[in-house]
Amino acid sequence: MSSITQWARTSPGDDFWFWAIGLAVLAVAGFIAAFIFFYRKRLFEDTPTSRIRSAAQGYVELNGTGELLDGPPIMAPLTGTTCTWYRFRVEEHRGSGKNSRWVTLRKGTSDDLFLLRDDTGLCVIDPDGARVTPAVKNVWRGHSATPSQQPGGSTSGRHSLFTRFSRGFGRYRYTEERMRPGDPLYAIGLFRTEGGAGGNFDMNEDVRELLREWKQNADALLARFDQNRDGEICMQEWQAVREAAYKEVRQRHASEKVAMPTNLMGKTCDRRRPFILSALPESDLVKRYRLYYRAGLVAFFISGALATWLISLRLTG
Repeated sequence: MSSITQWARTSPGDDFWFWAIGLAVLAVAGFIAAFIFFYRKRLFEDTPTSRIRSAAQGYVELNGTGELLDGPPIMAPLTGTTCTWYRFRVEEHRGSGKNSRWVTLRKGTSDDLFLLRDDTGLCVIDPDGARVTPAVKNVWRGHSATPSQQPGGSTSGRHSLFTRFSRGFGRYRYTEERMRPGDPLYAIGLFRTEGGAGGNFDMNEDVRELLREWKQNADALLARFDQNRDGEICMQEWQAVREAAYKEVRQRHASEKVAMPTNLMGKTCDRRRPFILSALPESDLVKRYRLYYRAGLVAFFISGALATWLISLRLTG
């Protein structure tokens, strides 16, 4: 302790203030991080879990399992594994000794739509802008920018959450995170329902839009409604055009109301309400963010106390 006191009082100014300001910045960062993690923990705890069938429009929390939509499956780019979501990174180790570093060559994140299913229905998930906690994380190494071998062990089996493989040698490192079909899925974000009997239609605006479309093809309009064949649409014929347009729009609205509504979840425009997807259950997320919150507070108090103590020694020395 005496050596630290002596250093604080007699060390060169640049050296001292570098460490003092660094500790102060760490204290501020710890406080901000603690506030953010505490807020998110409370957000998880205070937002009730909804069922898809009865979920209100707005910011809601859902629990279910992840599934693929019909059509081509989503494939993770490094392992070729079928998944509902992925994030990957390819890095190259450059330099040696103190100058060695990992340089990112390419990376990417899936933005393909997939499904969340609970016992009452389905919801389409748009993962763009989501903070994702995946089910699996693989890390392995190789000798080329494109991995020629799979990570150690089977990547198609059912691993526990955050299974990590780090095997092999080489100056290239591959990282791939995935959520898989059938994995538990916790989601909190902006929920909305489109289409179905609850859809809202503007009859007059839709008729005007349809009439604009018809006017763009004057020959077809004349062929259909120019009854006297004089090459013009008279007032009487124009009334028939409007009646036909109203009839077609009513038929469109009726068919859209019969269609099944589609439930969607995506990001919000409110930074206080984050869009979060997780293969971990809500209880595990709460524990994790409680741990982060406490770590932030510890960093705040310890770094702040050290910075204050060092600066007071310097000013009174």
